[in-house]
Amino acid sequence: MSHPYRSHSCGALTAAEQGQSVRLSGWVHRKRDHGGVLFVDLRDHYGITQIVADSDSPALAVLEACRVESVVTIDGDVKARAAGTANANLPTGEIEIYARGATVLSRAEELPMPVAGEQEYPEEIRLKYRFLDLRRETLHANIVTRTKVISDMRRRMEGAGFTEYSTPILTASSPEGARDFLVPSRIHPGKFYALPQAPQLYKQLLMVAGFDRYFQIAPCFRDEDPRADRLPGEFYQLDLEMSFVTQEEVWETMEPVIGGVFEAFAEGKSVTPSGSFPRIPHAEAMLKYGSDKPDLRNPILLHDVGSHFTQSGFGLFEKIVGSGGVVRAIPAPATADKSRKFFDEMNEWARAEGHAGLGYVTRKAGEFGGPIAKNHGQEGMEALYAAMGLGPDDGCFFAAGKEDQAAKLAGLARTRVGETLGLIEQGAFKLCWIVDFPFYEWDEENKKVDFAHNPFSMPQGGMDALENQDPLTIKAFQYDLVCNGFEIASGSIRNQHTDLMVKAFELTGLTKQDVEDRFGGLYRAFQYGAPPHGGMAAGVDRVVMLICGAQNLREVTLFPMNQRAEDLLMGAPSLAEARQLRELSLRVVEPVKG
Repeated sequence: MSHPYRSHSCGALTAAEQGQSVRLSGWVHRKRDHGGVLFVDLRDHYGITQIVADSDSPALAVLEACRVESVVTIDGDVKARAAGTANANLPTGEIEIYARGATVLSRAEELPMPVAGEQEYPEEIRLKYRFLDLRRETLHANIVTRTKVISDMRRRMEGAGFTEYSTPILTASSPEGARDFLVPSRIHPGKFYALPQAPQLYKQLLMVAGFDRYFQIAPCFRDEDPRADRLPGEFYQLDLEMSFVTQEEVWETMEPVIGGVFEAFAEGKSVTPSGSFPRIPHAEAMLKYGSDKPDLRNPILLHDVGSHFTQSGFGLFEKIVGSGGVVRAIPAPATADKSRKFFDEMNEWARAEGHAGLGYVTRKAGEFGGPIAKNHGQEGMEALYAAMGLGPDDGCFFAAGKEDQAAKLAGLARTRVGETLGLIEQGAFKLCWIVDFPFYEWDEENKKVDFAHNPFSMPQGGMDALENQDPLTIKAFQYDLVCNGFEIASGSIRNQHTDLMVKAFELTGLTKQDVEDRFGGLYRAFQYGAPPHGGMAAGVDRVVMLICGAQNLREVTLFPMNQRAEDLLMGAPSLAEARQLRELSLRVVEPVKG
């Protein structure tokens, strides 16, 4: 054999190669000693092949002496497995290799964590020894899927007429709403670059420069606290921008791209067809689902039922409604067979989430139960149920209070009820657009109006809205793409008029000079002929997480940080040497303790 390590991969051999002499190299995945006959599962990137060595083979002693995860080369002959021993779950399951010789290329020490099998293991160990973790089947497959998804995205974007351009990594600080990662400048002491939170300003400048359809698989950096659906430090997004478009054209262009990616990797799951993603106004989403990223697999719809309690024997709800609050109802269908414990546990859960509680009504064969029903009265409850279209065996929960708090609790309760009752449709990717986002929101801490989302979005109504409307009623040409309860993309039509830009920022307390100082590049560009433009950015990590069915972004990322934003494998962040600090004209100030 001419190749020193392998004639085939560990996923290539089938019954067609029976009788051939082959050479394989890989990791010792498992060992099984059957009394003088040793079975070894040999693994590489492509698959697993069963190796057999008996007392007649010189390979036996070599393989017996090495630990699992050692790297070995096997010379042997392809044989059919004995009748009844074929493994239908392996592409190589019809054959095995009788080992005539074995060479150890690299011996493994005792493992700090198992590779074979999918058992749970502490995350700190998994991240510290990520090179071992990445050998495990599910994680290895997820990473391969990730690369295929990105390749598929690129192909679909190019097919839609987009061209990939690379934007700078060292840039200026931007108002994306999160903390920047700052990079000190050695050449300009005391000044800092920022790693881009997103290529937002650059991609808008590309439109001004006349490049029309841009996209990029872009790394983004935000100094945020980690959570399950957001990685600390860095993440990747499918970033895009288009010139001379309306928001409807952005949606029509991107539905086949994003929907097509899900369809390509759905493996039998249903996907909302391109061209028919529901378009749900933000206000409607908050009312019906209690969330601006609704999971449409859950059939439960919320109801605003405050009008039923303006005059009610249930004094608490009457008082809340009378003082400007709201009451949101969360149906609990077909719960006549549920005990009172089910309803009480939901109430306890709501309190554990920091809310005052979750009221409820039970109903069995048309008979209402619980304090709310007793005090509101039979006639009132029947009218309430009729308005919501609920049946004689449906229960109902109630979230009451200030609108934002009641909507949040109702949305969380909708999810919990749907999951507890097994109502969430399985095997489906349900996509929708959330549109007409508020342009501004009230900043309670600073007692002022601030941007609700992207400050560079176009306000609906233009200058007339900015000058004559209550800012908190202005909508933006802004939209999110949502799948199964996760926001997977966000975008808008941009505000490319300097007078509109200045006015929009003035309502948040900034001056024209502030705008010029903070966004000088974009502000200048808009003075020299800026086309109408808009776009969006889709989170690559979240899309892959959904496609893989993973519960955490760390399960679809090569070398993630832990929950404390530490890279346990490489030891980052780390202290800088005194020489490095001197070159950068920096001095470390110890944080104040306590």
